[in-house]
Amino acid sequence: MRGAGRVVFAATLLLIVGTINIIYGIGALDDANIFVNDTRFILDNLNTLGWVLIILGVFQLTGGISLISGNTYGRVIGITAGSLGAIGALLSIGGSYPWWSLGVFVLCIYIVHGIFVFGEDDRSAAR
Repeated sequence: MRGAGRVVFAATLLLIVGTINIIYGIGALDDANIFVNDTRFILDNLNTLGWVLIILGVFQLTGGISLISGNTYGRVIGITAGSLGAIGALLSIGGSYPWWSLGVFVLCIYIVHGIFVFGEDDRSAAR
């Protein structure tokens, strides 16, 4: 299968990011001190942010598991998550770490491209 390695890589990243989002969501619900100093939020309070992160994390975990098993749902979630990650990285270039944002952008584009090219080999499809 063409692009199978990239798809496994994308699924692994979805599983890792989903787990991290769930942990951050639980931390935000618990009013922990992991969000301090000059941290700015799009949402008003930490409870809302916590629930949004937990739901997003579960969504990403199911997408990663589905992508590993080869289902279409995982491909759609992988492309959506990679595209949103790329847009988010471009929006944060003006922050404190512009090279980190560019690196995340390139990684997201690599993952989305890998999911798009996943499929039959060109030689076997021509036969």
